[in-house]
Amino acid sequence: MKMETMAVHAGFAPDPVTGSVAPPIHLSTNFIHGPASEEIHGYMYVRDKNPTQDRLESAMSALEGGADALVFSSGMGATTAFFQTLEPHSHVIIPEDVYVHVRVLAATYFANWQLNFTSVDTQSLAAVSAAVCPNTKVIWTETPSNPLMKIMDIAAVAKIARDAGAYLVVDNTFATPALQQPLDLGADVVMHSTTKYCGGHGDVQGGCLVLKKRAPLHDKLFHIRMVQGAVCSPFNSWLILRGLRTLPCRMERHSANAMAVAKALTQAKEVERVFYPGLPSHPGHEIAAAQMKQFGGMMSILVKGGWDAAVRVVSRVKVFQAATSLGGVESLIEHRASEEGEGSTSPPNLLRLSIGLEHPDDLIADLLQALA
Repeated sequence: MKMETMAVHAGFAPDPVTGSVAPPIHLSTNFIHGPASEEIHGYMYVRDKNPTQDRLESAMSALEGGADALVFSSGMGATTAFFQTLEPHSHVIIPEDVYVHVRVLAATYFANWQLNFTSVDTQSLAAVSAAVCPNTKVIWTETPSNPLMKIMDIAAVAKIARDAGAYLVVDNTFATPALQQPLDLGADVVMHSTTKYCGGHGDVQGGCLVLKKRAPLHDKLFHIRMVQGAVCSPFNSWLILRGLRTLPCRMERHSANAMAVAKALTQAKEVERVFYPGLPSHPGHEIAAAQMKQFGGMMSILVKGGWDAAVRVVSRVKVFQAATSLGGVESLIEHRASEEGEGSTSPPNLLRLSIGLEHPDDLIADLLQALA
């Protein structure tokens, strides 16, 4: 089944009670059970599982080609739960360019869990191989990365992980399953902040882990989620499920708009550099072209003139909105270093752009007037 068809129908079986085509939202926190707590209807309590969440997990698993999926209250909830499945004294490899709170999580909490980690440039297979230790259990990656849009060769790093007896986890938030299928390329787990493109409208928070194989991770993750409570609410599950129905067509438009914007910005004299894997000048372009259907809606630029010049651009845009997050219908811009705060590794003149669904001519005109 093609992705476009699957996105519309995954998790969308008609309601058996009413026949409704649109799926119901089951908001109940508890479910009738037997006198000795027998699970009569398949559910007991909303923190364990609920019917709307089950539909979303089925859909995410189908779209990514996984054996199973678990959804969470946020992308960081999913990420934290995964790392908590590791045994003490495990070693983790994370990218140098990575979502800021993954880096904060590792630096702040790994020691408490008796985990250690190494940050490497995951574009370099030699660097990844050199970082592998006898106790390496996870290679955590993003491709494209946040915010420098670095591209990792998923199949090649998957082989390194496999030879080391480690899991390869790919954060597929930027690409989405509509553009990239990491499990087919050898990854073991895919992570999504479903807050972003999966939800797609900037009005819901969630996270997801899709597993290539159910065992042995599923039961561990389920228990962590149930006990610690980072569950995706029924209403949020329903909103994300609704967003998935239009994901492929939205990603086509996001990608086309971003390509037009990226090409225009390469000609702007006020722009020092454009980071977008769809550009042939991007160092990861060939790998991205091989493992992605299109190049997505995210990019970053370096503005000539440093911190002050970059912040000035953000203050002058009219169509773009100065806000964090990404993946919604509206175009967003942010000065990444100031948003990340103390310890940021983002260049001081870097702006991250989430290209929305407006007409690309309007987006280009807005950026050029703000840069002038």
